[in-house]
Amino acid sequence: MQNIQFSVYIDTQDKRRLNLYLSHVFPYFSHLYINELIENGKVRVNGKSIHEGDRLRLRDLIEIECTTDKYYLDGENMPLEVISDNSDFIVISKDALINTHTFPGIYGKTGTLLNAILYHYGKECNINGIERPGIIHRLDRDTSGLIIIAKNGRSMQPLQEKIAKKEIRKLYYAVVVWLVSKTEWIIESYIWNDPSDYKKMTTRDPTDPKLARTKYRLISHIDNQYSLLEIELFTGRTHQIRVHMADMGNPIIGDKVYWNPDINLEVFEKYWLSRQWLHARELMFTLFWVDYHFVAPLKDDLRFILAENGIVIV
Repeated sequence: MQNIQFSVYIDTQDKRRLNLYLSHVFPYFSHLYINELIENGKVRVNGKSIHEGDRLRLRDLIEIECTTDKYYLDGENMPLEVISDNSDFIVISKDALINTHTFPGIYGKTGTLLNAILYHYGKECNINGIERPGIIHRLDRDTSGLIIIAKNGRSMQPLQEKIAKKEIRKLYYAVVVWLVSKTEWIIESYIWNDPSDYKKMTTRDPTDPKLARTKYRLISHIDNQYSLLEIELFTGRTHQIRVHMADMGNPIIGDKVYWNPDINLEVFEKYWLSRQWLHARELMFTLFWVDYHFVAPLKDDLRFILAENGIVIV
């Protein structure tokens, strides 16, 4: 056992109570232990003591002193598509149908991207004294593509800050329903939780609305009923691309939350697509005075619908 200091930078709009957030980040700690850490002044937010029920905000820095000997997850020998690997970070192209992080429940600590990274890179990653990788941002379970993983504390905080300040440029590819008429367009609206369904985000009377800005560029029409788009995010709201495309009247094909199940079934029967056609294609950023540009090849299930219509994108 060893005493360690650990820091977490809040890079998204997350208004959970402090103790609930820490329970998510450290599921191997009991609620009682987390509350004891807070009560004993072992947890500070932006350098100040805080109560367990206080809520977090974007750009909060949480500092924790605790005792541990290992990270809470076991590594699992799962395949990884590695795009780049250096001494500071790894760039992975995540497969679809895999959760980025753990989630509550008996099955929430296995089969995640984090389990796979621990197996392949656990010994190379050490952040603030813990053998663990630092996943910088997230993708939805059904979205494939690029994710950055910090290997050390030197790279983790600046990468988190770049995500929060929108200094990492992100481009996605998506196939949406119907033929998009405008070759380029910027969508701007307010997005946050749907008051009638906690699993969804909405632009229609959202609770605590946040500005969201999305740009798309038409690449090609497909099968005279779909459109292949390149999409750039200027903000990073949950489900932003999916909500904006659905609001525009061009929802992403295969989206189980924001689109029609009958059309999803039609796409599945014709193209064997069992998830949303959304892929985090490119990442561009500068770290330690070095410029980086990463591109993730399309996954096979996404390529199929394009190839069937004579479109070749690797």
